[in-house]
Amino acid sequence: MKKLTYFCLLALVAMLSSCTGKTGSGRSYELLVVVDQDLWNRPAGRALFNVLDTDVPGLPQSERSFRIMNAAPQHYDGTLKLLRNIIIVDINPAKYTQPKFRYAKDVYAAPQMILTIQAPDEESFAEFVTTYSQRIIDFFTHAEMNRQIRLLEQKHSDFVSTNVKEMFGCEVWVPAELASYKKGENFLWASTNTATGDQNFVIYSYPYTDKETFTKEYFTHKRDSVMEVNMPGAREGMYMCTDTLLTDVRNINVQGAFCQEARGLWRIKGDFMGGPYVSHARVDEVNHRVIVAEIFIYSPDKMKRNLVRRMEASLYTLRLPGSLQQGAEIPVEGVEQ
Repeated sequence: MKKLTYFCLLALVAMLSSCTGKTGSGRSYELLVVVDQDLWNRPAGRALFNVLDTDVPGLPQSERSFRIMNAAPQHYDGTLKLLRNIIIVDINPAKYTQPKFRYAKDVYAAPQMILTIQAPDEESFAEFVTTYSQRIIDFFTHAEMNRQIRLLEQKHSDFVSTNVKEMFGCEVWVPAELASYKKGENFLWASTNTATGDQNFVIYSYPYTDKETFTKEYFTHKRDSVMEVNMPGAREGMYMCTDTLLTDVRNINVQGAFCQEARGLWRIKGDFMGGPYVSHARVDEVNHRVIVAEIFIYSPDKMKRNLVRRMEASLYTLRLPGSLQQGAEIPVEGVEQ
């Protein structure tokens, strides 16, 4: 990935900060690494770069997780400190005995997240960031999603929120521009209904049986059966289905409870339409059922990372019946403040 030179970066941030004051500057998923230039080019620095320079999973084409910039500590001045996502590399044998993450929020601007990676030596640093690569990626991905969640709290689709409440007894925030909709039996679909950059939200439910409900096979079978009924294509026999070979499933924690996350590609059977999707399947213990909330994108001529992640933030706002959750933001996990 191409990186910005220090002087270009400085000019960019100076322009932004002159307009925003103490507001965190920089674009979404843009990240500054504060690191000695020689170290950045040695194996320890390359290990961190390789963690950050990974593809976003579940997209039909290669798109990087972050846009990476770097600056030496002596250039990390008041202007660069306004960037919204910052990693500080701190390797010091006199201060540390083992590698560790520490984070700080809104130190020089808001919104802002600063992750400091401490280590006694370069070898342990490289091993540490490689071992906990997903934690680093999730840290900044969730930071960006939390910014979107705060925007959704202020402005979201009242229509979707009202109907999700009436149909499922749940609460959720989705972008206000999702103005088109379709209802079915225990099924609701909302969409921007645009020719490109189309953003979609789906929610449906089915009875909870046992732990086998949360296998990949069960999920894809249930998803395809629901979509065949509710999401038909232009001609008979066409409907939205799941590309099982390009679907990954993992268990995550959402609002302190179990959630099965699935991400991958959808397509229209018998047609050439398709794109990425992300779903959260959670147990509604009050009503003994599974609630599935899903987002999907149709944007054949545009990059999809930001569209997917923007919509994915909505999934974390879903509040099930009987929930005692306070707030909708994704908590920081595995990193000390």
